[in-house]
Amino acid sequence: MDHVVLELGLAVALVALAGLISTKLRFSVIPFYILIGMAVGPHAPKFGEFDFRFIESAPLIELLGRLGVLFLLFYLGLEFSVGRLIKAGKSIAIGGTIYIVINFGLGLAFGFGAGLPYQEVLVIAGIVSISSSAIVAKVLVDLKRTANPETEMILGIIMFEDIFLAVYISVLSGLVLSGASSLGGVLLSAATALGFMLLVLVVGRKALPLINRMFNIRSNELFLLSVFALLFIVAGFSETIHVAEAIGALLVGLVLAETEHMKRIEHLILPFRDFFGALFFFSFGLTIDPFTLGGAVWLSIGAVVITLFGNYIAGMLAGRSAGLSHKASSNIGLTIVSRGEFSIILANIGKAGGLLELLQPFAALYVLILAILGPFLTKESKYVFMFMNSIFKWDRKKDKVKPKPSAE
Repeated sequence: MDHVVLELGLAVALVALAGLISTKLRFSVIPFYILIGMAVGPHAPKFGEFDFRFIESAPLIELLGRLGVLFLLFYLGLEFSVGRLIKAGKSIAIGGTIYIVINFGLGLAFGFGAGLPYQEVLVIAGIVSISSSAIVAKVLVDLKRTANPETEMILGIIMFEDIFLAVYISVLSGLVLSGASSLGGVLLSAATALGFMLLVLVVGRKALPLINRMFNIRSNELFLLSVFALLFIVAGFSETIHVAEAIGALLVGLVLAETEHMKRIEHLILPFRDFFGALFFFSFGLTIDPFTLGGAVWLSIGAVVITLFGNYIAGMLAGRSAGLSHKASSNIGLTIVSRGEFSIILANIGKAGGLLELLQPFAALYVLILAILGPFLTKESKYVFMFMNSIFKWDRKKDKVKPKPSAE
């Protein structure tokens, strides 16, 4: 008997329960969505018609989760704009390079220091270098920080990471899956990813009058269908050229943020962002089997420590290079510390290549810890900065730019 709808109902009920618990405890809801997903899944029991293994509905929940990532990044793009991104282009390139160099370098050092073979080291270096765009987007929106001065750098680093990821997956797949990698293929992958992003942003700005006329639709139903069509087509196409579909969604949001329909889109899209976004974190938890994590505890904890260190240093350097205050720069390093979907993808490449089985539980536990720590550190960033400032006495030094008033 088909129990897909019943299982989906159970999943939504569990997500709602997790949300209620987090509200009572006044803590970020993201870790609760992930933990409730981990508590069920293939290892969970079945009570009559209520199957908490979610076997039949797993593909549907995964699809809804993917839509959640698109809506989260699309909404984040709406809160920003192409103009702000282009204006900060040079500082973003510098900040993104600083971020990747520091975190990837620490990942390589950590992997070799742990005595792992070089292919496993390359996988681990990639895992610890890429932030979770979905978690970062959720945290920025939930904490109402989209207007903060550091947000354009955070978004820029996320996009810079995606270009790096497109290149790195190409290289890693060649090395791990086929034993070789073409330099020409790597360069083509990088050029394609960067070219596509620039094309969407430039064409989107030039076509603003046309877009305004296209979306001048009175019916909310037809208006939403038109927005969804554009969102899914661009995001889906971006994946075919090895640019993450989430970045495609972000690009669409950045373009539509400059149209006269931005407020209407933002209002109508909000329920979809919250519902599908919650299912993404739940579906992510479903992929983690808590009974397989024990053997990777110390390796994961070590990676978490170097990630916290590397992110904070990279955030400070990236922010200061762009003329941001020490406080705003501190927020950068804390906000992008979360790891998620991209780290799991890199671990799956290692699994497909027959590398050490340790990579799977390592990535799962590492991602889980940072998915919990990331939102918490971002929420409490004021106190982290106060502690660091008591050591380094930053507030006694003259910042290049005074931070604008922002929500903490």
